[in-house]
Amino acid sequence: MLATISSGRVDVGERAVADLATHLNGELVRPGDAAYDQARRVWNGSISRFPGLIARCASREDVIAAVRFARGSNVLVAVRGGGHSFPGYSACDDGLVIDLSPMNGIRVDPETRTARVEAGALLGDLDRATQEYGLAAPSGIVTHTGVAGLTLGGGLGWLMRKYGLSIDQLLSVEMVTADGGFVRASATENPELFWGVRGGGGNFGIVTEFEFALSRVGPIVMAGPVFWPGADSAKVLRFYRDWIADAPDELMTMVVHRRAADVPYIPAELRGQPVVAVVSCYAGPVEDGEKVIRPLKEFGSPVLDLCRPKPFLEHQAMFDPGYPPGWWYYMRSCDVAELTDEVIDITADHAARITSPLTAFPIWHGGGAAARVGEDDTAFHGRAAGHTFNITAATEGADGFERERDWVRSFWSDLAPFHTGVYVNFLMDEGEERVRQAYGEAKYTRLRALKRAWDPENFFRLNQNIAPLPASG
Repeated sequence: MLATISSGRVDVGERAVADLATHLNGELVRPGDAAYDQARRVWNGSISRFPGLIARCASREDVIAAVRFARGSNVLVAVRGGGHSFPGYSACDDGLVIDLSPMNGIRVDPETRTARVEAGALLGDLDRATQEYGLAAPSGIVTHTGVAGLTLGGGLGWLMRKYGLSIDQLLSVEMVTADGGFVRASATENPELFWGVRGGGGNFGIVTEFEFALSRVGPIVMAGPVFWPGADSAKVLRFYRDWIADAPDELMTMVVHRRAADVPYIPAELRGQPVVAVVSCYAGPVEDGEKVIRPLKEFGSPVLDLCRPKPFLEHQAMFDPGYPPGWWYYMRSCDVAELTDEVIDITADHAARITSPLTAFPIWHGGGAAARVGEDDTAFHGRAAGHTFNITAATEGADGFERERDWVRSFWSDLAPFHTGVYVNFLMDEGEERVRQAYGEAKYTRLRALKRAWDPENFFRLNQNIAPLPASG
């Protein structure tokens, strides 16, 4: 049975806790401390948990000390990078949170075009550091997302069609293992472990540092959204399907349905109205991007066109206001092979039912470089997906949340005949079978064997968990 650390009362013994505090270069936060309430919070406001201790780690040695304390005391562990977990796995009740957020250093080598990134860094930190040299690593679309969680699950983003997923530019990792040891993994050092961390999440240890290859991007790109009335959704989606059929790798797009946000760049008369937007990012010369995107801009009667040359950093932060910490979020996700007429009609129908002014759901554009990496080269599954639906609802708090959650579930269920898989980073707390679906049977079995090798007792289990295979007889 797990020991608990709750309500300021430490069942594992004050001496052990005091010893941990002594060995940390960072800070050990307890219930009742001034920093506790803020330190325990995660991005998804619908999740509220009360850990017994929060170890704010400032170094790899801190992480090792925290892991050894947790093992010796038999307490539940949650690992927090950016704290952006939809199901709230980066927090726990009555256990220990290993908080990596103080470990946010980034070292860019413009000569080798590589970056070493500590596990507490956010995407915006990485973008700013690399864009100083006109470079970038593939990352996500909300800059306050953690590099660690995004990367370990795969890493979808604006550069994925040109340069692949985040894991496709990952060169090596440094990890603290479940026994409190330290290991490196790359294509030549612990290669099976390196295969597993590229998509297998935090199941095998705590990655404390990532090494990425960087590519030339920007600093100015042709990017941004073009909006049409929500009533035109089906027409826009059918045009969009044909337009992207022969899209170059440089073009990454996303379709977003929502009620137009109450933000300064949206005209007052449009705010709150149902809209459909196609958001583009062209990772190549601006003049080429202008030509490729022109047919989109000329389709139908757009109500707003914000697609223009802009700094890549500005585009990366475009969605930040729509996903702030503290809102209540719920999501279901699925991959589909293509936008068939049936899928389009279901999408248009459910988009018209959005009621919350905060709800916005993206449909990701697949293919390109990410699809050309061998399916068995990494643990990530589903490279052949044509599109990924990220059906997300948001409210400011509990009011209206249940209604929005029901809308998500209904939409997802109506798409069920077309599901081909699911991206593991877009899972809620949905159980073992859904994790299995995220990897496919063959990869799931291989990952379970890897879990047995590196974490046979399932010490790291607050995640999209891959249970270890039983020990062989």
